[in-house]
Amino acid sequence: MKTTLFLSLVMGGILMAQQPEPSASYALGAQIGSDLKKNDIAINLDEYIQGMKDALKGQLAFSDAACEAAIRKFQDEYRQKMMAKQLQVAETNKTEGAAFLAANKTKTGVMTLPSGLQYKVLKEGTGSSPKSSDRVKVHYTGKLLDGTVFDSSVQRGQPATFGVTQVIKGWTEALLKMKPGSKWELYIPADLAYGANGAPGGKIGPNATLIFEVELLEIQ
Repeated sequence: MKTTLFLSLVMGGILMAQQPEPSASYALGAQIGSDLKKNDIAINLDEYIQGMKDALKGQLAFSDAACEAAIRKFQDEYRQKMMAKQLQVAETNKTEGAAFLAANKTKTGVMTLPSGLQYKVLKEGTGSSPKSSDRVKVHYTGKLLDGTVFDSSVQRGQPATFGVTQVIKGWTEALLKMKPGSKWELYIPADLAYGANGAPGGKIGPNATLIFEVELLEIQ
């Protein structure tokens, strides 16, 4: 048993030692390929490589003007494609969000405010609620409807501090009703969150309904 384990460790070390380091050329190609894939950009790989070879030799098969025109056309088509995709995602998110909120408001303990904000008290606090001019310290976890966590001060192990009115509308409305020590689960419609544009960075799409667990730790 010990001999087998020893040989496995030795062979594993040999294989790792024999693993070649990537060249800068390979790394550059991998980086460009990853960017193309991430941005959903489809290209003809053979023509792409040929264009690069011709440029390096200084012998382009087409004029600079023709190449620039081709790039502009490609960019226009790509923008139209992304806009269509964004609209489709927005419509899907809007439909799914409305269905979720309609079902959620019938659940035990869920309260619905006139604005459309829904919340459930997980733990009630004591004292006075913050004013719009106050700053608060909170712990929170934000999720999409599919359960994907897009942000969490809890996971970072560091509470967040900000002004009551410096956050999305759904948060502000809830914070003004919470008391120190309370923990609520918020169900925030898109119009009280990041709206039709979504949030920068792509984690929160257009018309996304969001779920937050918020604990009000302190009013400052």
